[in-house]
Amino acid sequence: MPLITIFSAPKPFSDPHIATIQRNAILSWLHLGDQVEVLLIGDEPGMTQVAREYKLRHLPQVRRNPSGTPLVSSIFELARSASQAPILSYLNADILLLPAFIDSVSMLHQQLKQFLLIGQRWDLEVRALLDFSPGWDQRLWDDVHTRGQLHLPAGSDYFVFPCALFEEMPDFAIGRAGWDNWMIYHARQRRWPVVDGTPSITVIHQDHDYSHLPGGKPHYELPESRQNEALAGGSANLYMVLDSNRQLINNRVRRPRWSWLRTLRHIETSLTPPDSKRDGWRWSLARQARRARRRLTGSLQE
Repeated sequence: MPLITIFSAPKPFSDPHIATIQRNAILSWLHLGDQVEVLLIGDEPGMTQVAREYKLRHLPQVRRNPSGTPLVSSIFELARSASQAPILSYLNADILLLPAFIDSVSMLHQQLKQFLLIGQRWDLEVRALLDFSPGWDQRLWDDVHTRGQLHLPAGSDYFVFPCALFEEMPDFAIGRAGWDNWMIYHARQRRWPVVDGTPSITVIHQDHDYSHLPGGKPHYELPESRQNEALAGGSANLYMVLDSNRQLINNRVRRPRWSWLRTLRHIETSLTPPDSKRDGWRWSLARQARRARRRLTGSLQE
């Protein structure tokens, strides 16, 4: 029986660059070994052919919102029903994994019964199909640590958790802002350990534009993102990697290392009004803490 089910809802394979990076991602998952099974969810153009080509299980019957966007709740429900593993992992379809990912998940699974594993990604420009001949993982690791850049802690591109968790979810639109932030918030509210895997896990995001979205706009500018925020309960419930309460360091679960970024983020979340009102002294102070955090983040990226 596999240890982990990786599931994803890829974009259409009609754009050549999107098709390339999604194939790269899927092949990296398949090269993780027998402890992994991969599910593709949705019926976007080209998905059936890719699933057949790589001999993957394909679950096309996903529910959608009135705009035609697949629902996160349906994607997770389909994956849970089809999974044969004790651990589930949702990945964006442009994310490359290295074999050490499985070792980290296995170690975490041994240490905790309930958890949500998240982490920062490394951004990398990839324009061609990758070579998955022997030594591919070391070549990719060298490349990302030469050319790549660690993404800001605001983004979340992978979620790993035991299959009994997240059984009920709001009908978020996939590929839009907000739902991933709610995952972290929900886990913290349930007192599940939220583990930041950044110190131990190298997860690689292949850069792309937003031409696949309406108007070519980034997802956080779309009306569906505002709808996701409302379903999440407002901006106060939009958590990020800095809101994790554990870290995976040398594949051992530890309390997070102190940092100014975490301190400023804690001040920000403590002051953000729960009713999402964007006025008053609490909102003003929360905005000041947010600006200070972003300035500090920018200086660390330089």
